Amino acid sequence: MKILVTGGTVFVSRFTAEYFAKNNEVYVLNRGTKSQSEGVHAIVCDRHELGDTLKKHEFDAVLDICGYNETDVRDLLGGLGNFGTYIFVSSSAVYPETRSQPFREKDEIGENKIWGDYGVNKINAERFLMANCKNAYIIRPPYLYGKMNNLYREAFVFECAEQNRPFFVPRDGKMRLQFFDIEDMCRFMEILLEQQPKQRVFNVGNPESVSVIEWVELCYKTLGKTQEFRFVEPNIEQRSYFPFYNYEYFLNVEKMLELMNETKSMEEGLKQSYAWFKDNRAEVRRKNYFEFIDKDLRG
Repeated sequence: MKILVTGGTVFVSRFTAEYFAKNNEVYVLNRGTKSQSEGVHAIVCDRHELGDTLKKHEFDAVLDICGYNETDVRDLLGGLGNFGTYIFVSSSAVYPETRSQPFREKDEIGENKIWGDYGVNKINAERFLMANCKNAYIIRPPYLYGKMNNLYREAFVFECAEQNRPFFVPRDGKMRLQFFDIEDMCRFMEILLEQQPKQRVFNVGNPESVSVIEWVELCYKTLGKTQEFRFVEPNIEQRSYFPFYNYEYFLNVEKMLELMNETKSMEEGLKQSYAWFKDNRAEVRRKNYFEFIDKDLRG
């Protein structure tokens, strides 16, 4: 297939481009501010100033990884020539935090106060796409992780383990997190392209969630380390020392599992993530967690 991937230079979009380039002709659309992957064709252009840049191409699939709002989708659709299937990577942030869980695809979407404008913008992008593109799919992932993850999530825990630090967990550490390995997400997009199911919106993610304590234990175990936990009182701002909001949610992924009945174990996914991290430390966008911990938590 001839596939267009938006972005193609950082984490989700870069992994997606390289994954599909193994067996397809992949083009990436970005502004050329970062290095390009080998094996892909770069189209250096702003998606909001496409002109006729894409009109000469006929794509079998468009994988919109970097669409965040209605304008992003409108401008890309307007700049495309002929294409087959459009897959838009949305977010679990489209479900209001007040609704009962687990969230299902048929549930009403709306503002989530935890995610604010990010979720609202994704909703508007989804609605415009479905109203203006006949062959579109929307996928809604939870927290993504795995190889090429430049966000300071599992990388932060890996560094705590490398330095034999105790780990500071919010409250009692029982808050649950739902993850999805980036390679599994690409496998599912591949299935959508091959099978063209009638359903158009899919929650994606691991069928099980893990508690904060379980997640940290798995990260330390990846390095062959055992963690020591320190529990932090709820009056201290969680994002000052921990990479996730104080928000627990869970997606029902039964529809995804009907098409892809196996997902990668977190043990394997974290092992692959750490292998990448060891050789690409400079790619990670660090936050000042250690500074806050050493000054305000360890005293």
